[in-house]
Amino acid sequence: MGFTWAPAFAGETAIGSHSPASLGFANSIFVSNRPRERCPPPRAMLSRAMVETLSHKEARRITLAAQGFAEKRPAKPTRRHLAATIERLALLQIDSVNVVSRSHYLPLFSRLGAYPRPLLEDLAWGKTPTLFEYWGHEASLMPLDLHPLLRWRMEDARAGVGVWGNVAQFLASHRPFIDKALEAIRERGPLSAGELGLGERGQSGWWGWSEAKRATECLFWAGELTTATRRGTFERVYALPETVLPKAIWSAPTPPRDEAHRVLLRRAARAMGVATERDLRDYFRMGLADARRGVAELVEAGDLIPVEVQGWDQPAYLTPDALRPRAVRANALLSPFDNLIWFRERAERLFDIRIRLEIYTPAHKRTHGYYVLPFLQGEAITARVDLKADRKAGVLRVLSAHREPAANARTAPLLAAELKLMAGWLGLAGVAVADSGDLAAALAVETASD
Repeated sequence: MGFTWAPAFAGETAIGSHSPASLGFANSIFVSNRPRERCPPPRAMLSRAMVETLSHKEARRITLAAQGFAEKRPAKPTRRHLAATIERLALLQIDSVNVVSRSHYLPLFSRLGAYPRPLLEDLAWGKTPTLFEYWGHEASLMPLDLHPLLRWRMEDARAGVGVWGNVAQFLASHRPFIDKALEAIRERGPLSAGELGLGERGQSGWWGWSEAKRATECLFWAGELTTATRRGTFERVYALPETVLPKAIWSAPTPPRDEAHRVLLRRAARAMGVATERDLRDYFRMGLADARRGVAELVEAGDLIPVEVQGWDQPAYLTPDALRPRAVRANALLSPFDNLIWFRERAERLFDIRIRLEIYTPAHKRTHGYYVLPFLQGEAITARVDLKADRKAGVLRVLSAHREPAANARTAPLLAAELKLMAGWLGLAGVAVADSGDLAAALAVETASD
């Protein structure tokens, strides 16, 4: 059987061909069982007097609580803490940049402190994984129960829809080759793209990928392959999903597309606390029409409550069970790919500062540096540091350190403590601060002290 066969999953039906109840979802995660008579009216029927208005500070605190920053860090993070945090966030973005650490490790450090990194590796690629890799926000690690909810994206990918242009082109022009790659893994078991021994070697263009790598990525996007493990260089080893995913997940029925969209939007809303329609859509990178319809249906069902936020020029939505702390006392370095700030428009709305990823900006045009981590102090971003883990020298290098308008006398000592904690977590002996940026001198003093 080749790449074009469908359906791809045990228990899968044609999208939209059955009602949720007929698929056995009446008491599952896919359908809200909220009594209809208690549902508030849809937004169109709500008068302005009925819509709650949140202050900017309230919206920020609700967001920080939803993202896991309102809770005290555990003294000794365990597998249970990691699993609960990932469940709260719904996904961890994966990125290959390793200047400090791979991006999927950092959000957990920001929320839990110095946790054992092998715990995350075991959750993702151990003998009994509870996470899987797929396209969520970008490439992501996600809880297994999201797999059925993303099969619509896999189905689209098989048709070349919703994928990178180069993926669609390769898919259209190399289907026999892609089928051959799939058959090789079916016969030989888990393999990296290089171990397939098929096609031309990598050349310039499209990240220099070989034909085998392009084929396996097409199959991965289409859900025909998944990640069995990652090797030391972060090389992905591909396998058939049914050999990696638990049977309960692999054989779970595929929900109708609209219902999957609603559940993903609800998960996004829970992870953000309060959000605009565009915020909700961005979390799982959903289409405009799908998100707009899903949000309206969630409002109708009472799963989202329309609110207004002071200073926001778009309507917002609040989850009914959102935590509303009176204050948040977090101290955390934020990866550029952290769930809290990855959508720059939202981050700027929340924190009143401009955040940009400068990795792809020419060095002479960068404002803050190559791999810049904002520092969350309490409820505000008070500083930014450009970091590099110098593993050869055994130090965490602060290449530049800049204050933000919200900085205060406590910023340097609190940031220094967090940098020392990160250095130890990365297995580095200390912190070295370069003389660059208006916070560098104070930070150098604080990191030098015991």
